[in-house]
Amino acid sequence: MSDTTASLRGKIDTAGDLRSVVRTMKAMAASNIGQYEKSVRALADYARSVELGLRICFRKNAPSPVAKIKVRQEQVAISAVVFGSDQGLVGRFNDVVADFALKTLAELPGKPQVWAVGERVHARLADAGLTLAGLLAVPNSVQAITSLVGRILIESEACHSQDEVGELHLFHNRPTSGAIYEPVQQRLLPLDETWQRELAELPWPTRSLPDIMGSSAADGMDAETGSEAHRTTLRALIREYLFVSLFRACAESLASENASRLAAMQRADKNINELLEGLNGKFHRLRQSNIDEELFDVVSGFEALANGSSPTGC
Repeated sequence: MSDTTASLRGKIDTAGDLRSVVRTMKAMAASNIGQYEKSVRALADYARSVELGLRICFRKNAPSPVAKIKVRQEQVAISAVVFGSDQGLVGRFNDVVADFALKTLAELPGKPQVWAVGERVHARLADAGLTLAGLLAVPNSVQAITSLVGRILIESEACHSQDEVGELHLFHNRPTSGAIYEPVQQRLLPLDETWQRELAELPWPTRSLPDIMGSSAADGMDAETGSEAHRTTLRALIREYLFVSLFRACAESLASENASRLAAMQRADKNINELLEGLNGKFHRLRQSNIDEELFDVVSGFEALANGSSPTGC
């Protein structure tokens, strides 16, 4: 069926409306990238304060008990959190992180408990045959990340409550440059002994080395009470370290998701512009052809009238 000027005009209007939607989504994605990247930068100062506290605790004592696994590998409870997306139009964002998580988890002993953050990555992992422990919704703002992190911590603690020791792994996409991202994995628990040792050996930024309140004889505490104070402080700092790590992972995943969506919308905008250019060109050619036909009919009619009114004789 050949196109008419009316049908082409309808296609042009539809493409124009679609381009407006795409450009709105581009603006929203760019704005979201900014807020999530800003939250990661703002979190850096708090993360540094937590690391300073951990540095003192590691200086005062040997590596934390949660840093060592003294049981057989099959007795270790393994948990994992995979950050993906709830919405589409993100290219291969979910496929990339899901494939990376599946490959890494296959190398771990036992059967891990896996939580998927996002319906899309949940479906991708389930299609691959992985049994999932639960589905968590993707936060739609920076403020909503805190509640998600709290729920992950609660689920993780419940999973490990009956086990002597457990591992917690994170999988997410991290932005690199522009719309490019890469999948990364981090083992939060047990704490890495090398990291603890390197952190403890870093020079203190001031001349006065702080002490843990209630952990020394100067505070009037005996050795047992002081040791308990040290353990309490260390546990509190580890909880904050877990919070910071989970918050950063979620924010980086959201920034990567929106960067991927921005790139997809840019490609869509380019395709729509090319489509509109082709439709407008076809519309103008068809319109010019119709005008030419109308002019030809007018000229033909004029010539017919002129020939019909010419004198035939006296």
